[in-house]
Amino acid sequence: MSRKTSSYTADRRTFLKKLAAAGGATAAVAMSGRAAVASPGQDTTSEPARQKGYHETPHIHSYYRSARL
Repeated sequence: MSRKTSSYTADRRTFLKKLAAAGGATAAVAMSGRAAVASPGQDTTSEPARQKGYHETPHIHSYYRSARL
């Protein structure tokens, strides 16, 4: 390996490490910002309870009807 190639590889690795760190920091800031904005003043008691798991909606029912052979 020549000296130029070794330097290029080291620079590329450093760049990729910084890029990964910046991406992680950006995600952390974005998530903390959402939690701060979403938490005050939201009343979850007035919303109806949603079913958990699989449930057949009209959209799914029409798909099943069209997929029959």
